[in-house]
Amino acid sequence: MAQEDTITIYHNPRCSNSRGALALIEARGIQPQVIDYLHAQLSPAHLTALIAQLGVPVRDVMRSKEAIYQELDLGREGLSDAELIAQIAAHPQLLNRPIVLSAKGARLCRPPERVLDLL
Repeated sequence: MAQEDTITIYHNPRCSNSRGALALIEARGIQPQVIDYLHAQLSPAHLTALIAQLGVPVRDVMRSKEAIYQELDLGREGLSDAELIAQIAAHPQLLNRPIVLSAKGARLCRPPERVLDLL
């Protein structure tokens, strides 16, 4: 996903945490690759690879307070990772943000200062 010298941020410009992480990156003179994941139409395969880079369970990158999460009853037991990822692909607002990738690793940067370890 992220090349050797590239910082990539999966960004939502309406999110204060995402704006904060982007500002911290840019304050260091780095122009990251910005992916507006709400409009990028990330495939299940792309999301699977991204979550694997993070090394966390799928549910850790889901926004459980989103209305669609409740409507689809995504908190119920027994849903597979593939089912959850398919729902994130179909409803990108379910993806927690910002996710930042660099040569130093991948991280969900909440709070935004968590990005500093990746720079």
